[in-house]
Amino acid sequence: RVKDAEKKTENFITRPPVVVVLGHVDHGKTTLIDFIRKTKVAEKEEGGITQHIGAYQVQHSGKTITFLDTPGHEAFSAIRSRGAKVADIAILVGAADDGVKPQTKEAIKHIQAAKIPFIVALNKIDKPETKLAMIKQQLAAEDVLLESLGGQVPAVEISAKTGKNVDELLELILLAAELENLKANPAQLAKGVVIESHRDQKMGCTAALLIQDGTLKIGEYVVSGKAVAKLKMMKDFSGKNIEETGPSEPVLTLGWNESPDVGENFQAAETKEETETLLNRPLKPEVPIFLKESGPKKENKKILNIVFKADTQSSLEAISETIKNISSEEVGYNVVGYGIGNIKDNDIQTAANGEGIIYGFYVEIENSA
Repeated sequence: RVKDAEKKTENFITRPPVVVVLGHVDHGKTTLIDFIRKTKVAEKEEGGITQHIGAYQVQHSGKTITFLDTPGHEAFSAIRSRGAKVADIAILVGAADDGVKPQTKEAIKHIQAAKIPFIVALNKIDKPETKLAMIKQQLAAEDVLLESLGGQVPAVEISAKTGKNVDELLELILLAAELENLKANPAQLAKGVVIESHRDQKMGCTAALLIQDGTLKIGEYVVSGKAVAKLKMMKDFSGKNIEETGPSEPVLTLGWNESPDVGENFQAAETKEETETLLNRPLKPEVPIFLKESGPKKENKKILNIVFKADTQSSLEAISETIKNISSEEVGYNVVGYGIGNIKDNDIQTAANGEGIIYGFYVEIENSA
């Protein structure tokens, strides 16, 4: 994979579209994703979706579509905004019986900021009390003018519960992908984005990567921010071991020296010397999390010291987003420590020094602690 490979046009192939599903909580995003997954995921030998990969692929009309599985809770806005940026196409889910809600508006802003084409999926049309005319007008008020009202945005009326018109939605995705003319060059070294990051007791630091260009192979090095991996093992979204993977593919990678940050770019390298060069690049500023609270200050205010430990970087970001919205005149908080992985001795020490409390999310407490 010589450097010249990057420039040769004959090396370019059409790659699968990467799709993100956005919308208000309870409007049926998860139901839609589950329906597509159950009916369209090609059965693999191992079966069962890997928990921390954050993406999966489906087959429709002989073509592949990659879906990013971004969490729906409002606290995940940081990840969703990143999710929209790594995607080629967005699906905006709105409930036909409920209308445009705050998170629908937030999702529209993410899509517009990312400047990617999108399709509106008007869900829950199996319900008798739909308000389709109203939701179309509400969308128009947010600068989303549907084709049926003379605009440019395609829309499809679906039921994620029964699967009605879901095939039509997938056809629209493939059509949008064709218009975008998505190309990639598998002859070069892989680059892309970290979509999930996890520290596992048995496997060590793992990271789910979305390959945006090039081919990634076992034995190569990967650099993301300050984190480096020599790839000992790779798994596809179904948990099957693979030797190499190409553009628009999600892959779980093992062999990292530390957990890379979610949303950070990565670049593959063939030699250890190349990783040194990549590591010496100027780093992007980190996403600030757990900033101290701002708000009403009062004398004799009680301060609670907290340590947060979680299974993934994106969980920490979500917790950070959530506690920013908690304010009280009587009690304040101070995050004295946080990190990915199990609760250890030093976490106990940090909390004890400040007479604080430890919250763990999907992590265990090590025996010594």
